[in-house]
Amino acid sequence: MAGRFLQAFKPIAKALPVVHAPERRVRFSEKLFWTLLALIIYLIMGTIPLYGVVAGEQWQLQYMRIIFASQRGRLTELGIGPIVTAGLILQLLVGANMIECDMTNPEDRALFTSASKAFSMIFTGIQASAYIIGGVYGRLDPLTSIIVFLQLIAAGIIIILLDEMVQKGWGLGSGISLFILGGVAQQVAWWCLFPGPSGDGKPFGFFPALIHVALTGEDPVSIVVRGALPSLVGFLATIAIFLITIYLQGVRVEIPIAHAMYKGFRGRYPINLLYVSNLPVIFASALFANIYFFSQLFWVNFNRGNSNPWINLLGMYESGEQGELRPIGGLVYYVISPRGPMDVAADPIRALGYAVILIAFCAIFSVIWLEVGGLGPSTVAKQLVDSGMQIPGYRRSAKPIEMLLKRYIPAVTVLGGIIVGLIAASADFLGAFGSGTGILLSVGILYQYYQILLREQAAEMYPALRRFIGG
Repeated sequence: MAGRFLQAFKPIAKALPVVHAPERRVRFSEKLFWTLLALIIYLIMGTIPLYGVVAGEQWQLQYMRIIFASQRGRLTELGIGPIVTAGLILQLLVGANMIECDMTNPEDRALFTSASKAFSMIFTGIQASAYIIGGVYGRLDPLTSIIVFLQLIAAGIIIILLDEMVQKGWGLGSGISLFILGGVAQQVAWWCLFPGPSGDGKPFGFFPALIHVALTGEDPVSIVVRGALPSLVGFLATIAIFLITIYLQGVRVEIPIAHAMYKGFRGRYPINLLYVSNLPVIFASALFANIYFFSQLFWVNFNRGNSNPWINLLGMYESGEQGELRPIGGLVYYVISPRGPMDVAADPIRALGYAVILIAFCAIFSVIWLEVGGLGPSTVAKQLVDSGMQIPGYRRSAKPIEMLLKRYIPAVTVLGGIIVGLIAASADFLGAFGSGTGILLSVGILYQYYQILLREQAAEMYPALRRFIGG
């Protein structure tokens, strides 16, 4: 039974806009159509500028935007940030037992979903306000501020509903994964192929710059490292991180299992090295983004001279030539990744601090998600027993199976979180296209979609299998 906190969302849920789950079986072709439609709507929103705002890029947010599938000065300005932030906070509260919620109970799951949606809309308003008050768009007059705020709210609600539509069975996977994948693919293509000018006299994209160097006879070394611009090192790092992540997806420990009633049925229960997938790095990125947003908000309103020692602990800034704010100290300085070898060499202490903080939070969020996501040893043991499975050599009881799983799952969870954080930080330091976190997420999402497509196609071809594979 849900606690008082979630019960409070029962009346609120009735007032929220909702996408109802399909009352009939949705065919694979229909799911594919709605999935592509959701992605197309999102990409179109990413091309429509916010009325009253001049689109430009702040380098500090450029790589966070990839992860949150957002576009500066467009309707997708907030991207999936409010959804991820809301989910992060609720999951932390559930993981800390501050909220009573039994994820195996359908009523509790429904209330948790309603609470997540309500919090997502609340954070859409909070982040929209933070952007306007914090001066992200410069100084806006009151009427323009209201217009921009309403545009961000409307766009945020559309994104929330698109995500809900995909997740409730009309589409494949989740809207969040779909939008992240689309954003990362778009960014990687831009970094590889965009022929426009850059600050070093060569085209911006790596391949146009490579052709430019070959045709003009410039020193080939100039393309190896280009600061924060696409370079040979970044291109090779992108390929390497992509291949390493694919390999890690297949690394696992397999525990033999057998059916209690059908003695001839044997199999293996896999415990993947990336046991909680790439969720910890999403949560860590959401936390870092919110540190940036709110530190900037406090600085603009209360600490423009960097004279308040308490706010300085959170973040210190200076204004650039075009009025943009650059972090120069405080926690915010260490949660924004250096980009490329030159940035790392310029301030190795910052790079080390960022790597340590990222890896630590990835490990912490991995452990939290273990219980919140229903992946803990006790939950898995109960699921195995309820499905009629047992581990050969152990009596058919949840307790001994749980004890065996405890040897592997907690250690693999922490190790996987550390590895994910280390890969993401290393890729950023080498200037990988689309950011290290973006590549990690893309590989994981592609793998999930590969499994979903195989399952859906099997269920479409052999309807009798549907009840076994959940199609």
